[in-house]
Amino acid sequence: MTADMVDTADGGAVGPRGTAGTPRHAVSGAAGRPRWAPGEHILWRYRDNAAGDRIHICRPVTVVQDTEELLAVWMAPGTSCVKPVIADGTPVHREPLATRYTRPRRTVRDHWFGTGVLKLARPGDPWSVWLFWERGWRFKNWYVNLEEPHRRWAGGVDSQDHFLDICVYPDRHWEWRDEDEFAQAQRDGLMTAGQAAGVRAAGRAALARIAAWEGPFGDGWEGWRPDPAWPVPALPEHWDRFPGTGDHAPVTRADRAPEGLR
Repeated sequence: MTADMVDTADGGAVGPRGTAGTPRHAVSGAAGRPRWAPGEHILWRYRDNAAGDRIHICRPVTVVQDTEELLAVWMAPGTSCVKPVIADGTPVHREPLATRYTRPRRTVRDHWFGTGVLKLARPGDPWSVWLFWERGWRFKNWYVNLEEPHRRWAGGVDSQDHFLDICVYPDRHWEWRDEDEFAQAQRDGLMTAGQAAGVRAAGRAALARIAAWEGPFGDGWEGWRPDPAWPVPALPEHWDRFPGTGDHAPVTRADRAPEGLR
């Protein structure tokens, strides 16, 4: 997963072939864990690979569906986000690969530009699947972002990126992405050989699902559209606070008046 903001890539709520305008309210899971209702705003965050106790990517998103089987969220065009850059301000993707993961970094606020992204995550899966569209809602591709299984907290979900990705096209052919970054991360000590082998195994498991055209690839999500009444979520001031501190980032309803983008 590149860190810059560019396009690469039981009582359930809205189904994949429906629109967000006809949601059914989400319910609590069997273990009593809270489920977010369609239209709620949460944070989709990633921890820094070099400093695992620090959030370095944060994207406010709108919940589409949240069940025991799937969390689906929508990141709207123009969403105010947080991303890492090199300490001198150089975008990460423009830094030479040899020093991309060793030069000091800082986080900055930015906006997601281009079309929006639908993100799908099944509990326990070491990846999430993102859907990208061209202008005019012409479907572009699925993007399998290999990462840690998501950890839920009051304000959203957290993960850590595993560098390697898979791009899947409408004709069902696929290709590995960011293999150079995956190799460099290992050379720079951000991932052990054993961890890298686990990521490759996760990728192969995702490819098996693609080959069988199992969900979410065959579920019709490419025909989904967001509710036009949904506002763009705001980036909360304390976007980087960790779960368990008693100081969670707020969870808001999309039908509340949104704060201005910062």
